[in-house]
Amino acid sequence: MNLLTRYLGREIYLSVALVFAALLMLFAFLDLIHELNVMGQGQYHLGYVLLFVVLTVPAHVYELFPVAVLVGTIFALVQMAASSELIIFRVSGASLWQMVGALFRIALPLVILSFVFSEFIAPPSERMAQQLRLKAQNAQVTLKEFRSGVWVQDENSFVNVKNVMLDTSLSNIDIYRFDETHHLQAITNAKRANFIEQGRWQLEDVLETRFDGRGVSIHTAPDQEWRSALTPGILSVLLVVPEQMSAYDLYQYASHLKDNRQKSARYEIAMWNKLVYPLALVVMMLLALPFASYHRRAGGVGAMIFMGIALGLVFHFVGRLFASLGALNDWQPLISATAVTGLFLLLGLAMLWWTERR
Repeated sequence: MNLLTRYLGREIYLSVALVFAALLMLFAFLDLIHELNVMGQGQYHLGYVLLFVVLTVPAHVYELFPVAVLVGTIFALVQMAASSELIIFRVSGASLWQMVGALFRIALPLVILSFVFSEFIAPPSERMAQQLRLKAQNAQVTLKEFRSGVWVQDENSFVNVKNVMLDTSLSNIDIYRFDETHHLQAITNAKRANFIEQGRWQLEDVLETRFDGRGVSIHTAPDQEWRSALTPGILSVLLVVPEQMSAYDLYQYASHLKDNRQKSARYEIAMWNKLVYPLALVVMMLLALPFASYHRRAGGVGAMIFMGIALGLVFHFVGRLFASLGALNDWQPLISATAVTGLFLLLGLAMLWWTERR
């Protein structure tokens, strides 16, 4: 069995690497085309565009892992079946379930690698990419994130935003306005800010404290216009997308939302997705094994690869659909995150049972 595992592992790892290379080049090329459309804004020249594309590659690696593993495993197994190598293994005494065990052992390093990308490489790399583009396109705005919220330097003002909402509106904002000599002129607090158009925001429930030579004065207003260089495009970089956060950060943020009596379902679902997603690689390998028995009647390697890509895309998009539906309908986060993986596991087991029965 060790010989079988080593041989299968070498063939599968090579096929997965080739599929990964093709998919990553495709997605990097699409990212490059997209970024070329906005090249020239501010100092965002070709060098920054290429660096941005490179920094987004780790996120694509993580997202494409199940598809690459499924297609790569199908390609390796179908090729081995076409040359009768799998038949030789079976005749030599290797049962179907021994081959399943070998695939589990082969999948383990890929599971660990996927987890490493998910937790330690993709999130900071994606954040660096977004901040790089923001800095190059909007040099007049400086963004920093602390425990007290997001701090933004907007010309002569410093803005503290406690929460950036999903629609890019702001809640609990403090605006500290200084003059040219760095003396504090006013502090404006607003419960909410909504974007109107370029350079204009609408503040709600405003409390403004002004400082001048006559002393301190306090003014309140139900709403007030705020002139700022900030835009939703800039703030979208600060909006923490759950799919780009690590599982640990998601746990911390979900706990924070619960403590403040806010909805945390989306972040809890994303956390469980992060934990379950690497295990989906085992399911993809299990799902690939029955394909080796159908290659002759179903059209050969090309047809099997096409079916593998289709299954991989179905897994990816249906998984996202379940996560979105779970967040909208307040489904149990663990079920929302694991339902699609469980369904594909049952599908793989059913296909294996049918293969062995035949």
